[in-house]
Amino acid sequence: MANIQTLSKGEQTRERIMDIAQDAVLHKGFAATSIDEIIAEAGITKSGFFYHFKDKNDLAKAMLQRYLDQEWTVFHRIFEQADELSEDPLHSFLIFLKLFAELMGDLPTGHPGCLVASYVYQDHMFSREVREMTTEGHRIWRTRFRERLDAIAQRYPARIEVNLDDMADMLSAVADGGIILSKSLGEPLVLSRQIMQYRAFVKLVFLGN
Repeated sequence: MANIQTLSKGEQTRERIMDIAQDAVLHKGFAATSIDEIIAEAGITKSGFFYHFKDKNDLAKAMLQRYLDQEWTVFHRIFEQADELSEDPLHSFLIFLKLFAELMGDLPTGHPGCLVASYVYQDHMFSREVREMTTEGHRIWRTRFRERLDAIAQRYPARIEVNLDDMADMLSAVADGGIILSKSLGEPLVLSRQIMQYRAFVKLVFLGN
């Protein structure tokens, strides 16, 4: 989220609209979230809403772009921490995964949910442009995680047969699946445990027993 102190009043209102809408979408889906409830919660007029967003789909696009940017900002920050602690690509990635798991474990009520996954579940509700953004978001994550795995594989040849694209995708699958399990089971720490299981798999692939 942007630093509220650096935003103009109009930008603060725009951010608040997106905060309210994102919370509603994560709790009940995009289809069940109305503009009327958003403006009521935000304390603005309908014309105030349309000053910032031309329609509901425009809001969806802005929310998704913000979410993707925030997600990668978190990943980038943790990767930087890990790289500072080790120049070895495998050890750095393992540190990243541990830091990622700890970050998710520190959320007292669990992860609020993945906006990208929520959009995919209701992709018929969105414009082609928004649907392409969700696809591109996953491709970017695949590419960036794959870059890390390529660097590892150059130094540590895989001990078992793996597809590195699939292994890169697995981190996204583990994270989204962990969010769902955490919510379904009412156990916030499931997500962090699943990330640590992925970490154990990475060690097995490149280091063996």
